[in-house]
Amino acid sequence: MTIRSIAHIHQLQTIADDNHDYVPPDGMIQELIKDNRHIAEQQRAAIEICDKNRDSATSNVLQEVLNQTEKRIWFLYEISAGGRNEY
Repeated sequence: MTIRSIAHIHQLQTIADDNHDYVPPDGMIQELIKDNRHIAEQQRAAIEICDKNRDSATSNVLQEVLNQTEKRIWFLYEISAGGRNEY
């Protein structure tokens, strides 16, 4: 289905808008982690659909996008830890 309008985008969105005047940095990072985890779940579901329908080309592209999303989650988590994690 083709997106038809801004209202249609609003109907389809799965991540709520954040319209606060101010969000503290740590809160913003936590929200970004949560949103990116949601995106990763959606990407995994799309990959599963592609695999069930033997669409390996699209599945491979989505896997690359998922890898980027997971790296972003890791990066945001590390920022939120503030360097307190020891390896």
